[in-house]
Amino acid sequence: MKMTTRNNKTNHLMLFKNTVHGFWRYGASLAISGLLFAGTAAAQDRTITLDEAIKLGLDNSKVLKLSQSKIDQAVSQYEQAKDAALPTGKVSYGYNHAEIPANKLALGSSSFDLPARADAYLGILSLSETLYAGGKYKYARQSTELLTQVARLDINNDKDEIAYDVISSYYNLYKVLQSKKVVAQNLATIDGQIKQAQRFFDQGLVTKNDVLRFQLQRSNVELNGIDLETNRRIINYNLNVLLGLPEGTQLNIEQIVEADRPVAPLSNYIDSAYASRVELQQADLRGKVSETNIKTIKANTLPTLAASGSAYYVDVNSNPIPKSGQFITPLSVGLTLSWNFGNLWTNKNKITEAKIQREQVDINKNITIDRIKDEVNQNYQNWTMALDKIKLLQTSIDQAGENNKILESKYKSNIASATDRADAETLLYQAQINLELAKADAGLAYYTLLKSTGKINNK
Repeated sequence: MKMTTRNNKTNHLMLFKNTVHGFWRYGASLAISGLLFAGTAAAQDRTITLDEAIKLGLDNSKVLKLSQSKIDQAVSQYEQAKDAALPTGKVSYGYNHAEIPANKLALGSSSFDLPARADAYLGILSLSETLYAGGKYKYARQSTELLTQVARLDINNDKDEIAYDVISSYYNLYKVLQSKKVVAQNLATIDGQIKQAQRFFDQGLVTKNDVLRFQLQRSNVELNGIDLETNRRIINYNLNVLLGLPEGTQLNIEQIVEADRPVAPLSNYIDSAYASRVELQQADLRGKVSETNIKTIKANTLPTLAASGSAYYVDVNSNPIPKSGQFITPLSVGLTLSWNFGNLWTNKNKITEAKIQREQVDINKNITIDRIKDEVNQNYQNWTMALDKIKLLQTSIDQAGENNKILESKYKSNIASATDRADAETLLYQAQINLELAKADAGLAYYTLLKSTGKINNK
């Protein structure tokens, strides 16, 4: 009976331990699952299109916010130039008290006495307006308005730069992701080759060296995959920063289907750059600013006509409250014509300097035109070369694929060596990666050409 009781206690104790252990394992499993889920939730996946990426990049750009503040500053300066032509006015009111200890003045046979003390209240209201200043105020408004337009074009140029940075990062990420897909496909193929080689080795048809040859090939492909993953993380992080996305967002890109874009003559793209490049538009505006500056300097040699009006309130009573007969209110209006004729000879060299600056603007514009032509030509040649490269690589893939099939058949028939079989597989693998990279390079080359024509945001 005692033995039975002891056994029952032992069984209950073991059941309790197993139950507790089971709950612990279940709880640990839930905790691990929760951590894995939290990790998955933290690293959000997002598939994004190129148009979405460009829009996010423009919406979240700190550079554009800074450019907008510069435009606001230019607009403020324009408004200040307009305010300079408005009338000026001033009003003042003051109190004076005088003590006159020596208040008697003798002038020969006559004399007069001054009060021992005196109080006075003096109020002045003045208003003046420049009627004519040789057009200087008008030219100041024109100049600041032109500079405001230059600032607005700056933000367009910044938009092009930001859009291109986003496109460049987007295509770089696409290249890495496509290369990773090719790596995964080739690893799966090599794994099949390893299994086949191992089976042949077990049957005595090949040597152990054949198996090792395929395993070495797999290691090389894996190393390439590690490099690609490192590059993907770097590009992904940088692109998240550009787009204003959380740093942990894992970006995915669907297959980019490049449109069959017709290749127009080079002259078409150069003409487009002439019409759309911001730098040339800004050069034209700066030329107008220089012309306005010359007019402003010439205006300094002309007379100035100004109108003014003043009102005075003079009260010599100690009581500040006006009383009839105890204060006077003189009123005055006038026109003032002034001419600093010394500017006729001091302005001469200033005008010469302004004309030299105008010529420098024209020279800089011609330099910019030459640079744009070279840039467009280089980008055009790079794009057409990338298109030719795709055609050539497509042919090489067909050739490498056919060679791989032949050597695969020979290897199965024990005619070709494992080295020849692995080399054929490597050639096909490399050709596939090269083609994906070439397609991405061609897409990026096209957008680079668009940027050089000033139409990257109007594609």
